[in-house]
Amino acid sequence: MKLDLAQGTETALDGVLVVNKPAGWTSHDVVARVRVLLGVAKVGHTGTLDPAATGVLVLCLGKATRIAEYLVNADKEYRAVLRLGVATDTQDATGTVIAEAGGALPDRAAIEAVMGRFVGSHRQVPPMYSAVKIQGVPLYKLARAGRTVDRPARDFTVRSLQILSVIPTPPEAARAGDAQVGVGGAPLAGPPPTTIDVTFDVVCSKGTYVRTLCADIGEALGVGGHLAGLERRRAGRFGIKDALTLDDLAGLAGREAVGTRLHALADVLDDVPVLTLDPRAADGVCHGVAVPAAQVIGMEGQWEAGACVRLQAADGRLLAIGKVPCGSEDLKQAAPGTVIALEKVLA
Repeated sequence: MKLDLAQGTETALDGVLVVNKPAGWTSHDVVARVRVLLGVAKVGHTGTLDPAATGVLVLCLGKATRIAEYLVNADKEYRAVLRLGVATDTQDATGTVIAEAGGALPDRAAIEAVMGRFVGSHRQVPPMYSAVKIQGVPLYKLARAGRTVDRPARDFTVRSLQILSVIPTPPEAARAGDAQVGVGGAPLAGPPPTTIDVTFDVVCSKGTYVRTLCADIGEALGVGGHLAGLERRRAGRFGIKDALTLDDLAGLAGREAVGTRLHALADVLDDVPVLTLDPRAADGVCHGVAVPAAQVIGMEGQWEAGACVRLQAADGRLLAIGKVPCGSEDLKQAAPGTVIALEKVLA
């Protein structure tokens, strides 16, 4: 709820907001800022971005925090800069150099061949500087204490990987320890470069660490590598064009126009199958009562047994997320006593 100081009343801000996270801010910093700007207590994000990264951060406000778990599994798209020739302990530009290439760096053909092998399903060991927990302790806390522990590898999938440019690291970027994401250009004249910047776009599954991907590519090429720049360009259906800067958001808040950029729960979940309920079942859902299959009066979409569905009233109001015990065809002829369990009540 947002407090209207002029009227002394509250207005609901329930929905999904897409923010373009600035460099140097943690995801938690952005959440805290949005809480203050909008006067909304319940704000959460659906996927952490490292402080140095920029781009799409999907925020759930109010009742939308209840559906965050249905958004985190979406694929992500990133534009990244891989700096070949130097490896760091954090696998990105914020860390300490732990290895440097001693010989010639690979050419574009070799880089393309190796990076192409990373498309598909693989396993990845999470970096020590990450929020993954081992026995309840975040890895980054262990790393800051100088400890390295065994981490189980995790499955991840790279849907696509496209190289945009391969250039010697610009001298100003090398000095700053950073690179401008997405910037290409002609090779620099002079002696052979000591590092090369590979700018690429990647679409990957939830849980993929792009900096670990960069480190693994550098290792596979035999010269080491780290992530020098990262922009998240899409998270699920939400792209960078949908994202508001914090300044944009402050302006909308001042004009009480945030609702114009808020994505409604029903719209965010419009790819989830929907069941329409009769008035009795709809009322029961609002009180936490499971839905008898016999009280479903409409169905849209196809699903398998155990899938999640939207439960809505006859007037289209989204009431809850439910879990169906049988597939879409079987539900039409469900046995007496079959019920749709409630996962999240949203009404």
